[in-house]
Amino acid sequence: MEVIHLYHTNDLHSHFENWPRIFEFLQERRKWHEEVGEEIYLFDIGDHVDLSHPYTEATKGKINTDLLEKGQYDAVTIGNNEGITLPYEALDHLYSDASFDILVANLYKKNGERPAWCKPYQMYETKMGTKIGVIGVTAFFQKLYELLGWNLSDPLEALQEQVKILRNEADIIVLLSHLGINDDEWIANNIPDIDIILGAHTHHVFHEGKVIGNSLQGAAGKFGYYVGHVEIEVDDKSKRLIQKKARLYDSSDLPEASHEKTIIENLYLQGRKALSEKALTNDQDISSSRLASMLCETLITWCHSDCAIINEGLILDNLSKGDVTSFDLLSICPHPINPCNVTLTGAELKEVLLDMQSEKWKELQVKGLGFRGTVMGKIISQGITHKKVGEQDKYFIQLEELLAEKEYVVTVPDMFTFGNFFPSIYRAENKQYFLPEFMRNILLEALKKGVNV
Repeated sequence: MEVIHLYHTNDLHSHFENWPRIFEFLQERRKWHEEVGEEIYLFDIGDHVDLSHPYTEATKGKINTDLLEKGQYDAVTIGNNEGITLPYEALDHLYSDASFDILVANLYKKNGERPAWCKPYQMYETKMGTKIGVIGVTAFFQKLYELLGWNLSDPLEALQEQVKILRNEADIIVLLSHLGINDDEWIANNIPDIDIILGAHTHHVFHEGKVIGNSLQGAAGKFGYYVGHVEIEVDDKSKRLIQKKARLYDSSDLPEASHEKTIIENLYLQGRKALSEKALTNDQDISSSRLASMLCETLITWCHSDCAIINEGLILDNLSKGDVTSFDLLSICPHPINPCNVTLTGAELKEVLLDMQSEKWKELQVKGLGFRGTVMGKIISQGITHKKVGEQDKYFIQLEELLAEKEYVVTVPDMFTFGNFFPSIYRAENKQYFLPEFMRNILLEALKKGVNV
């Protein structure tokens, strides 16, 4: 009987506060298994990077690669945070110093070639000769990848192509899937040759795995709250997979790592230091609400739109008088959120304008969609005025009355197009995303121009 151990992490999102004890736990486990002659492989399933952390922002993810390298990972796949929050050059060089494998079966350059730094799968062979084929796929944000200079193919089609290659070569097929729980379930039901699916992206948790058909699914939530472990037993002669079981380890239950607090603090401080260069000097204190208005106003000219609508929750704090650094901008606007132009009819836009007056937005808690704050905040607009004419509410876009049938280009945070906050925006067919600039980049432009709102 051969025993093989697969450990996996996913969606760390640069929450390094859990990393020191995860690192020590995995090093200890590697030592345990190797001492008794058992095989161990370590995988990350994407979104290890998150530019909301100052050290990740300062190094464009290189610190994350360094941590994975020190952790002796065998292979990783990329998530949408690696893929569409990093500029092309940053992703193309993210793993330059990595000795581990980067597995992404559905990522290509614009010319149709695979990037030199990644491959669709890797075959690992244990000391006893068992062959483990590991495939990686990432979420299908095709349009956003194209805007950054990449081509992304359908991950399910790419996966089926790779499984055809591996089914006669590998004894065990493992998938590193940054697709989310729904696609993973489809895969389990429709591609039975895959023995183990290690999932990510939707931050789901399977404490003891989940079996669908032939596939065992493992998933470890988010932020390093858990470490996943799949244990496999294989007949060493026939190479038949006899048993597979999954479990999670709660990071809060793991022993505190040596110098844990110091390590976590240093990662933050090194990031802050790297982002300490002055971006501009403020001649006055600026409130968070005024910053939001300045950002909203600047989006109109920056995106060449008719008007703009954003949520005040994008700005997390006031800005004090004096020198403003890149760290300050990251602190008050940490979201990997890009501007997006949506085309709406006047009738659709009026529906949004009426809905945004609701008091619910101020305290609405939001998680995900690139948002790194807590609450949505008041919804504000620029380029739009409202007048009461008799009993009627009339709206004006750049001083011209809003017409129901006319089309208008409206700039919004891209999170409005991913989440169904405003149905008209969510359903809009004509959407133009601006990448790789984040909202904080446009806020910097607003501050440099001294937009007076």
